[in-house]
Amino acid sequence: MSETPLLQVEDLRVSYQGRVGPVPAVRGISFTLGRERLGIVGESGSGKSTIGRAILGLLPNNATVTARQLRLHDVDLLHASKRALRDIRGRRISMVLQDPKFSLNPVMTVGRQIAESYRVHRSASATEARRKTLEMLDAVRIDNPERVYDLYPHEVSGGMGQRVMIAMMLIPEPELLIADEPTSALDVTVQAQLLVLINELIARRGMGLILISHNLNLVASFCDRVVVMYAGRVMETCKAAELDRAQHPYTKGLLACRPLIDRAQPELPQLARDPSWLDGPVAA
Repeated sequence: MSETPLLQVEDLRVSYQGRVGPVPAVRGISFTLGRERLGIVGESGSGKSTIGRAILGLLPNNATVTARQLRLHDVDLLHASKRALRDIRGRRISMVLQDPKFSLNPVMTVGRQIAESYRVHRSASATEARRKTLEMLDAVRIDNPERVYDLYPHEVSGGMGQRVMIAMMLIPEPELLIADEPTSALDVTVQAQLLVLINELIARRGMGLILISHNLNLVASFCDRVVVMYAGRVMETCKAAELDRAQHPYTKGLLACRPLIDRAQPELPQLARDPSWLDGPVAA
């Protein structure tokens, strides 16, 4: 990790206003990120995606966000104006979501959407934006970029749609990419291809990556560090290569619940939860 962190998150807390009062979703999360690959794992509802949206200022109006520090280099993300955040989104921080069909505009060709992302952040001409878009489509290994440029989202496969999303998020050349379950809707072969592609692009551009996932095996093999979350808190942080040697009972429980392919299992173990975990460590 670089000496000066790319992203600093200290005591981040997020709650949503419910019918009977605030409902905590993130409870005092702290971590730093350099130009590295950080995985965030945990059960559904543990607060993983909320962290990504809090960093970008994309939470709904009923969310309350506080932190001692939420900073991208020299920018205080927590207190930045709406205009400043609009400039940061895409240009300095991009986010790839789980399913492209919910993120791409169905009535615009994919080429126009990628080009628009470039023009908004780089004030480029239409000609330059088209050239850069074709280069980016080629960079994400889409065959015949000229043809794909003029296709609509419903005319591309799931794997190609996800490549289009990656191209759109990376064309402004951000410093940080947040990938929220970017391959979960794809088959295993396409997942592997996309992860190799993401890895090559972030390495070439010297970016930081936050990979949000349920897939422990994927995170262990792909990331540099792993943050394990439960009920809005950090249970454990470790090197990704050492995830199988994790110490916290929750992490051990998650690992034990993985299905085995080398021998038969009558049933998968059930994860036992301890209420005291909510009072556990918060720093990562």
